[in-house]
Amino acid sequence: MKDFEYQRTLLIGVIIGASICILGFSMMKPTQPVEAIEPKGNFEVVDTYKDRCDVVRYTDSSMATYKYFLDCSNK
Repeated sequence: MKDFEYQRTLLIGVIIGASICILGFSMMKPTQPVEAIEPKGNFEVVDTYKDRCDVVRYTDSSMATYKYFLDCSNK
């Protein structure tokens, strides 16, 4: 290889390597913490299931029905 070809290849390699490093470090940058989302509906504990879970009733102001689900995270 001639001296000019060697320097050109080295310069292209350095540019590509630096680009990959910058891209990698920018992807590892920590993200902003997610803020808590306020629920839009109404939640109400209406019963317990086998003394392990709460039966929660959910309704939204625009809905005419209730949804029920189990919340076992507290117990």
